Amino acid sequence: MSDKIYTGGCLCGQLRYEAKDAPRFMGHCYCEDCRKASGAGFIPFMGFPASAVRFTGQSLRFTSKSARDTDTDRNSCPVCGSLVFGGIVGKTESYTIYAGSLDDPSAFHPTIAIFTRGRPDWAAIPPHLTVYERGM
Repeated sequence: MSDKIYTGGCLCGQLRYEAKDAPRFMGHCYCEDCRKASGAGFIPFMGFPASAVRFTGQSLRFTSKSARDTDTDRNSCPVCGSLVFGGIVGKTESYTIYAGSLDDPSAFHPTIAIFTRGRPDWAAIPPHLTVYERGM
């Protein structure tokens, strides 16, 4: 196991997290709901087991249908509105940390691109990523 600690949070600092050890995966999600939630061509994400992540501060949870037609939960700061993580605190087995919220963005090293089918042409996929037209 890695001794690495990933820290981050929202724009105003009210919602924070600390994630220990290496994430299970790092990548870009190009699905329509990620694009709409972020206002960008994709969401850069990191997946951690729930046991590795600790949150401080309040979050505002929004539930919508995912690309797999299941419920997905996204959490933002109720003060500044920053999108920070996916999952339900205390209920899910893993969390998706949105890499744009990292204190040290150089800690993000994506290896996969998911839900690339139907992505806009302007949402480029870096050539080193393993591409999945749907999920992994």
